[in-house]
Amino acid sequence: MPIAAELHAVSRIYGTFAALRNVSIAFPAGSCTVILGENGAGKSTLLRLLSGLTTPTRGTISIFGDTPQKNRGRLAYMSHAPMLYEELTALENLKYFASLHRDDQCACVGSPEMALRAVNLDPNLTRTVSQYSQGMRQRASLARVLQTDPEILLLDEPFSNLDVASAHQMVELLADFRTWPHHSGNPRTILLTTHQAHLAEPLAETTLTMLNGQIASRIDRNPASTPAGPTA
Repeated sequence: MPIAAELHAVSRIYGTFAALRNVSIAFPAGSCTVILGENGAGKSTLLRLLSGLTTPTRGTISIFGDTPQKNRGRLAYMSHAPMLYEELTALENLKYFASLHRDDQCACVGSPEMALRAVNLDPNLTRTVSQYSQGMRQRASLARVLQTDPEILLLDEPFSNLDVASAHQMVELLADFRTWPHHSGNPRTILLTTHQAHLAEPLAETTLTMLNGQIASRIDRNPASTPAGPTA
């Protein structure tokens, strides 16, 4: 199985604070990794580095053997904030974000209508996002990233502010997403951060716990998973 994403001796330092410290780890294509840890442990920094939104102070990051910046069309990042325009409907939001990708001549954008149906939202709903429940906002945000048809999906606290029923629905959606075929032939890869390990447990093949910018522990449900390298 090819390696979808890899960090080699990566540190991210802000002034005197090390958000990530000398982390080395590989994520095989098709794997699902759940990342646990308290606020400030380095979870969000790890995802932002993989997404290319942040660059490492030291070390190297690769997405399918190249830089995140050169593979942006192969990955999608969903932050803990919905990142939607409140005055627009879900469909208007998705069409707007799709137009940004097309301006970049990205061929990865699928159908906004299909993406909304995939997360159980009606694309014809005329209510604006400002009138959505938190669960509907999270599903619309997930549809926003799914419409780019990513091979790697990076999710930062996707269960934030969701009730238990809505969180279970999202887990079912993500499990279904892993079965979607991709034109590249590669299986889908998911990295997910959460404070609520019990919610993500059905998805987790590998569970990482982060502490002070390092990987403190790792549990593999799948024995074929690639082991982490040294983190200190």
